[in-house]
Amino acid sequence: MPHDVFSPRRILLLLLSVLGASNACLQDPASAYRLTGAVCRLTYPAAVVLNEKTTKVIEAAFQHARYPGGKGEKSLLFIGKVTYGLDNLEIHNLSIGQSAVELLPGEGIALDISNVSAVFKGNLQYGYGSRLVNVAHSIDFEIESQIDLGIKPKLYCGGGKVAADTTDCYLNFHKLHLHLQGNKEPNWLRKLFTDFITFTVKLAIKGQICKEINKVANILADFIQDQADQFLSYGDIGVDVGITAAPVINANYIESYHKGLTKYNNTTAVIHDSVFHPSHLTEDKMVYFWISDQVFNPMVTAAHQDGLFQLNISGAELTCLLEPGSPQLRVWSSSVPYVNTSTSAGTAVWGTASGQLHCGTQGQILFFKAHVSIDIKASYADKKLSLQGIPSGIFISEAELSRQNQSLLDAEFLREAVEKIGIPKVLSALEIEITRLLDKQGTNLFDIFNPEVLPRDGFVVIQMDFGFPHHLLTEFLRKTLQ
Repeated sequence: MPHDVFSPRRILLLLLSVLGASNACLQDPASAYRLTGAVCRLTYPAAVVLNEKTTKVIEAAFQHARYPGGKGEKSLLFIGKVTYGLDNLEIHNLSIGQSAVELLPGEGIALDISNVSAVFKGNLQYGYGSRLVNVAHSIDFEIESQIDLGIKPKLYCGGGKVAADTTDCYLNFHKLHLHLQGNKEPNWLRKLFTDFITFTVKLAIKGQICKEINKVANILADFIQDQADQFLSYGDIGVDVGITAAPVINANYIESYHKGLTKYNNTTAVIHDSVFHPSHLTEDKMVYFWISDQVFNPMVTAAHQDGLFQLNISGAELTCLLEPGSPQLRVWSSSVPYVNTSTSAGTAVWGTASGQLHCGTQGQILFFKAHVSIDIKASYADKKLSLQGIPSGIFISEAELSRQNQSLLDAEFLREAVEKIGIPKVLSALEIEITRLLDKQGTNLFDIFNPEVLPRDGFVVIQMDFGFPHHLLTEFLRKTLQ
């Protein structure tokens, strides 16, 4: 057996691979950073924007909650035993005044929702009397309420995902006024039922609202992460966006750390030496995405293996040399492209492309293979992706013409054609396809302001301000809570 099979380095890589593929979150930030392929930072201004939508979540929790009824009995002098039951409790005329948010370092998020007004309607059945006289009635009632709600969600690692714990939830009742329908009940019954109903409704609201908010919060957390998973998926290519550590919250931002592992053909990529550090991100924008080259390269490899890097080019720029016909050039990646990002050059891509030129009935008249390196910078404006590419090297390693055109073979001509026709066409096609994919995943539904794509050494930072589309949350709540 070779001497270094169980060397410390191999054992460390094995452990890191197992940790990277598991659902466990690491407690040590430095260890988690090494396994992190992507990071999302939401700053306080983003939390304020999202908090504007919190009222919709709270409204959904109030309206979707199922409020249990209650039963009770009381013995009264001269009357005997009084029994009563409460059911069919429903909420009407719900309105929410305002909501405020605060980030609590090392603890969680504080949400204060004030002036929640609602009318609760239900039915009261009661009976009283003795062995000689029994009276049974049923009466409808309404309760006007005004409530302040406080929630302190804590974000943690649950099953490898961001999970929310909203058990720190309280309600303050500023108003709870009972209206019994009709005026036939004796005053002592009204007083008895007022105490019973208000007490029962308080218990029902407190228990069910906090329970429903916790449920909706976790459904929303799962929904967001599932959307991120789908956003990074294409056909048979997927990305594991599970987290490597629990989210970090301080007074200025919320930050989550994600694996970013490409999944393709029953294999999952491994990241074990990521360079992430919180100092890579600032706090000037509302949202930041940090993405490692170790996320991009496995994705590019999977796309190459899946045959996605193919393009047919036709148009006036092409010629069939000395022969008549309608030219069409088919190009494809013939080796796995490699991506390397740096602050100075942007994202450098090295790869080998092959091409075949066909001319009508003549069939193939040209085959070539080119080794290309290009520096690419990306930008996003007017809901469209733009790619600016500057070739840094083009080398024609193979070139074959049909026999009748052998004398026209010119490597410099091919190199120039790749630079002036091939590369711009490929970049244009990528712009269209990636923009289409972004639109399919809903990016165009957001109001994105001043987006920037910043290349750094070994990673890319995407930063922007945004406006949250109201209808997306409404649609989520409709589908989830229907």
